[in-house]
Amino acid sequence: MTEPRREVLQGTLDLIVLKTLETLGPLHGYGIAQRIQQVSEDLLKLNQGTLYPGLLRLEQRGWISSKWGASENNRKAKFTRSRGRVGSNSWRSEKAGSE
Repeated sequence: MTEPRREVLQGTLDLIVLKTLETLGPLHGYGIAQRIQQVSEDLLKLNQGTLYPGLLRLEQRGWISSKWGASENNRKAKFTRSRGRVGSNSWRSEKAGSE
């Protein structure tokens, strides 16, 4: 029997990524994916095709920022939650407008 496919709604992924960055500070995309997988006890396994478009979307909205440069693990970009808080009302109004 095949395992049911688990999908994460777009807004849910945004919130999970924002909370991860708020909790742990700056991380590379791989580190974000690993932490989400760890915290979800392997229920959520994010691939690059899911995570990086989400990170780009959050950066375009000004909710996170990225800094390019090589790290000790040869990762290229490090993502940081933008200063200030993202108001839950602004997120809700954006989601309501997209539906």
